[in-house]
Amino acid sequence: MQLVGMLDSPFVRRTAISLQLLGLPFESRPISVFRQVEEFRRFNPVVKAPTLVLADGMALMDSNLILQHAEALAGPARSLWPAATGEHTRALRLTGLALAACEKAVQLVYERELRPLERRHAPWTERVHSQMLAAWKQLEAELGKGALPRAAGGQPIDQSGLTIAVAWHFTQQLLRGALSERDFPHQAAHSEGAEALPAFAAWPHA
Repeated sequence: MQLVGMLDSPFVRRTAISLQLLGLPFESRPISVFRQVEEFRRFNPVVKAPTLVLADGMALMDSNLILQHAEALAGPARSLWPAATGEHTRALRLTGLALAACEKAVQLVYERELRPLERRHAPWTERVHSQMLAAWKQLEAELGKGALPRAAGGQPIDQSGLTIAVAWHFTQQLLRGALSERDFPHQAAHSEGAEALPAFAAWPHA
């Protein structure tokens, strides 16, 4: 399998770390959807990262769908989702919040990096920023109540913990100052611990 996309995308990085934890070998192809569009089209004409190219040449896209396929390949014994119903539901809740926060952070980065200053719409930017903060505040409240991500599949972190950590690190790297560690101590501590794990170190934000 080949994972196409740059690790500066939190969705590509989330996929790479998950594939490693699931024990699925793959080749990383760090191709940019902006600077290397024609090269990316050779793998996926839609030019969407991440793209996972399977052994038969079929290209899958969207990190959630790629990871759904990866989970099926790895089997339930290695699943990064908790097996117990209550814990599984909690993990879905935390993952959804983290993905929402991450998507809004990406939108803010694109707005800043790609849209000319004279064409930026302040009310829209403020709305996206407030949505991002709302997701992080919900996450902090959940973690503060003890809904901490758990180990799963024989690994020290489950999919919710993985996604939270990747989203937090991306936001801190690309939107410096947007989130204060004083306001989100649980997530800051969680991210620090996750980034020390071998799978995270193997696929650093780049």
